[in-house]
Formats: sequence, C-alpha cells, structure tokens
Amino acid sequence: MVSPASGDALRLDLRSGLPDALRVLLMDYPRAGWEAHAGYDGLIRFWLDRHMMFRRILERLLTQTEDTLDRRMDLAQFRQQTGRLGSAFVQELHGHHSIEDAHYFPVLSGKDARIARAFELLDQDHHALDGHIDSFAKHANGALQAQSAGDARIGHFQKNLTDLARKLDRHLIDEEEIVVPVILHYGAGDLT
Repeated sequence: MVSPASGDALRLDLRSGLPDALRVLLMDYPRAGWEAHAGYDGLIRFWLDRHMMFRRILERLLTQTEDTLDRRMDLAQFRQQTGRLGSAFVQELHGHHSIEDAHYFPVLSGKDARIARAFELLDQDHHALDGHIDSFAKHANGALQAQSAGDARIGHFQKNLTDLARKLDRHLIDEEEIVVPVILHYGAGDLT
C-alpha cells in the first residue's frame, strides 16, 4: 500500500492500492464477505456489474487488437467491432462517472468523515481518467483508419489499451473498496 504522507503516491498512475487511512471501513467489511452481507443489495450488485462490464469491454478490445495484429482477425471486422465497442465504452464510462460525481460520491462522502478524503481521491481519478479516455479515443480512431493489420497505429492502440486497462482497473478496485463498505455499513437508502 502507498504511504498517505506521500501525495504523489496517491496519483492514479503511481499508486498500487489505498493507504490504510482510507481503508478503515474495508477492514470492517473485507471484500471476501461482501456477497454474504445482508446489505449486499441490488444497488451494489448493479454497480459492481457496471465495473465488470468496463473491464470486459477493455479485455475484448485488447484481444481483438492482438488478434488483428497477429492476423487472426480480419481488418474489416476489427474496425466494426472496435468502433462499436469503443464508442459504447466511452459513452458508458462517462455516464457512469457523471452519476458518481454528481450524486453517489457527494452523498457517500458525508456518511463518514474518516473517508471523505477517499472520495476526493476518486474524483481526482475521474479527472485523470478523462485524459486517458481522450487518448483512448484518439488511438482508437487512428487504429480504425489503419490500412493493414501491420499498421503501426494498431500497435499504438494496443499499448494504449494495456495502459488504460491497468489504470482503470486500479481505479475500479480502489473505488469498490471505498464505496461498497460505506454502503454495507450505512445502507443505500438515500442513493436510490
């Protein structure tokens, strides 16, 4: 885990996990016990399913890109699938973050002063991810214009996808480990 004293270490692209100061509720509600908890309701399931959807889209995009580079996928099929999945990914992720920033995070951050900083961190992540999503769109558009499977723009897109998947997964794990324990502890009544 990172040291809470080192501000730069909390940046999304540098951190390897949450500092203990932001994990106080996670210690009381470890991930392994979430599904068995009586408060593990539809909202938590829905929210975690959205996170899984983002991971799966990126995984599928990466597989398709690698298949195209290795000439196991036709370039026309790559373009079609990448355009469809990439567009859905960007739209859904922006919508998801907008709802979190406008509603969920303000409500949840007021529930426990010990972790208010955690929600600031998640908001910072969203701003950092905006730049990565813009880069994703730029690289995806470049790959969609490729004239052959060997076009360097597809390779650049692959590198961009790998980087984005790593950063997004770090954010999603940390977000889950902040949000789910808060909902399990305080309930979801005022979030729906």
